[in-house]
Amino acid sequence: MLHPIFSTVLGHPELVADHLANYAALLKEETAAAGRGVVERIIASVLAVVSALLALGLIGIAVMLGVLHGSFNWVLVIVPAVAIIVAAVSAYVAARPADFHAFTDLRAQLDADVRALHIAGERRGN
Repeated sequence: MLHPIFSTVLGHPELVADHLANYAALLKEETAAAGRGVVERIIASVLAVVSALLALGLIGIAVMLGVLHGSFNWVLVIVPAVAIIVAAVSAYVAARPADFHAFTDLRAQLDADVRALHIAGERRGN
């Protein structure tokens, strides 16, 4: 006696091909979703570092201009503050906890298929 999977493959190969195509589409979708999260974190990290370095440079320039002119001007505070805010927001986005549930749908589908094969095998054996 053949296991039900073999009789299905031999009798209806188009069903198996469709099933494998659906697995490939699910894998592609899950990979794209996981990649988007990683790329978002990388971009936020790079933006945080660049903004922090820019803020340090602007703070140094503001101090030098303030000392050179001997007066206080709010622009010398506001311009570096904007870079600091951008750096802080980017660092928060890069460091926040990730809901990394990549490939859970694929694992669930594989588990469902394995359970279905076990059930079909048990029925066939009885």
